Amino acid sequence: MREWALDSPAMSETCAPPAPHPARQIVIDLAVMTVIGVLLALLGPFGSFNAPFWLRLLYWLGLAWAGYACYRPIGGLVTRLGANLDLPEWSLWLLGCLVATVPMTLVVWLVGALPPPLEWPSAEGWITTYFYVLAIGVVVTMVFYLVQSKQAAAPELAPRLATAAPPAPVTTPTQPRLFDRLPPQLGTDLVALEMEDHYLRVHTALGSDLILLRMRDAVAELDGLDGTQVHRSWWVARGAVERIERDGRNVRLILHRDLTAPVARNMVPVLKSTGWL
Repeated sequence: MREWALDSPAMSETCAPPAPHPARQIVIDLAVMTVIGVLLALLGPFGSFNAPFWLRLLYWLGLAWAGYACYRPIGGLVTRLGANLDLPEWSLWLLGCLVATVPMTLVVWLVGALPPPLEWPSAEGWITTYFYVLAIGVVVTMVFYLVQSKQAAAPELAPRLATAAPPAPVTTPTQPRLFDRLPPQLGTDLVALEMEDHYLRVHTALGSDLILLRMRDAVAELDGLDGTQVHRSWWVARGAVERIERDGRNVRLILHRDLTAPVARNMVPVLKSTGWL
């Protein structure tokens, strides 16, 4: 088994309907990775086809699920670190892949070294395996990231009516279109918008909810509501700001419901000129 223990499919998020429950999203992700593991077991790449099918199935399913556990947290870490470090998003994704590949390389070696006694690889073997796993992890993670970003940007298709209906009367909207995506119990007192992985968390005075939407599309649906995007991951309603905190060059807005929104450094002079700071 040692000669075919180098491949490790990276895990990622799958396309899903708008605002699924996090637990439901995990089930969908694991189902997709199970399908990938079964397909790899059927194909038997990297010399694994010589092994019995049941052994190939255990091997590839194990790597698929382990890869999901290693690579899946990258998106959440990018969102949270990006808000605090104000670094380019691509650099955080790359850093996340570099870190996630360490435990994944250990898993690949451990599975390939079975059965005992385990034979500890050389330094050259470790490095070779690490970069092989990293290459696959980066490529697959980025592909899934781009696919989901594209899905979030896709316009929603309205269902066709079976029969013709009279034209609806033209009315003037009384609230931003964004609230049509939210449950009524959240109300319309908007506090902030926060990016979480590929989703957008909408904060109101009554709570919050997740929707599958890009920040710039959400801002466009606010229809001129008084507020501004203070960070690539945060839009803040002007009336929701309770106080401002400064820590050296870092500026943070303290909002209703004890929310804290970081301010990007290039936005500080803009907020000063408009009277926010």
